[in-house]
Amino acid sequence: MKTIAILGSTGSIGTQTLDVVRNNGDIKVAGISAASNIDLLEKQAREFVPRLVAVWQEDKAKELKQRLSDMPVRVLAGMDGMLELSAMEETDLLVTAIVGMIGIRPTIEAIKTGHDIALANKETLVTAGHLVTRLAAEHHVQILPVDSEHSAIFQALHGENRREVCKLLITASGGPFRGRTTAELENVTVEDALRHPNWVMGHKITIDSATMVNKGLEVMEARWLFDVSLSDIQVVVQPKSIIHSMVEFVDGAVIAQLGTPDMRLPIQYALYYPERRPLPGPRLDFTALKEIAFDVPDNEVFKGLPLAIEAAEAGGTMPTVFNAANEAAVQKFLEKKAGFLDIYRMIEYAMEHHKVIPDPDLDEILETERETRELLESRC
Repeated sequence: MKTIAILGSTGSIGTQTLDVVRNNGDIKVAGISAASNIDLLEKQAREFVPRLVAVWQEDKAKELKQRLSDMPVRVLAGMDGMLELSAMEETDLLVTAIVGMIGIRPTIEAIKTGHDIALANKETLVTAGHLVTRLAAEHHVQILPVDSEHSAIFQALHGENRREVCKLLITASGGPFRGRTTAELENVTVEDALRHPNWVMGHKITIDSATMVNKGLEVMEARWLFDVSLSDIQVVVQPKSIIHSMVEFVDGAVIAQLGTPDMRLPIQYALYYPERRPLPGPRLDFTALKEIAFDVPDNEVFKGLPLAIEAAEAGGTMPTVFNAANEAAVQKFLEKKAGFLDIYRMIEYAMEHHKVIPDPDLDEILETERETRELLESRC
């Protein structure tokens, strides 16, 4: 029986991971964590009986500890709690489903302990890819992608010679505003932006999809996950989310992974890799599928992708600035304190005012994040 721990078990990826565990019945959950949703965390703890439960907010951790006093479960708090959860000796694989740069230190701790990583936390590779991939190689740890696009590429590459790869093609749905002009985006609402046409996701990633920032983050991740240059990664718009991504090889062959938009598939693939398991749910009906259409990203209107490429090319601490500025801007937009297009403006402002540190260590990355948030809080 495989043993896992989950950082962010109450979020979209975390709850779907537990769905996969529930459906298969042969995975032990040793640890779960959340930021503050202790109502759901308590239900999960009572169902899966983990050894450790971690809560980011200390007051919520104290309350949950009282609620679970009748169970053999240790409740931990803050970063120390997440680090201890990530380093549990009995864990085979850590699912990093937590959102934000808060996930970097626990992921690194798990790698140092020798745990494989099922990676759904974009920030880990976006901001610290040079550190994390080096560390994973040193400790002989697998980083298994959970994002649907990266999982699709990972599946397409299975059994192939990596030296024969010509190009990675990452697909994008285009989000809810595909085809709109900049003028039409001036007054879109939070509710408009959260209506993704295909996927059910958390609020932050749904907004990132609407701005195309998400694709930019995925390009940065793919660079480290698959050890390719930025110039060998192409983003194509595929509105129906039928093709999740593709790999083109040197002989011109293209291998694609297709399926319904169901995040349980890449989650289950990461949990059981290299084994495939039956997964209940709808299947593609090719007799009803009339066409699979493609388009090019509109980089003039949706600046998230070109800004991400610019940050990636600058390297060093610039991807951290891009990511931190986007997180701060999206939060303001969700709180209705900023407009949709202000997200781009805030990212541009932060990048323009940053001096790159070429090969940052973890402390320099975290300090860059702090400085970026402070800059935007004081100026924007």
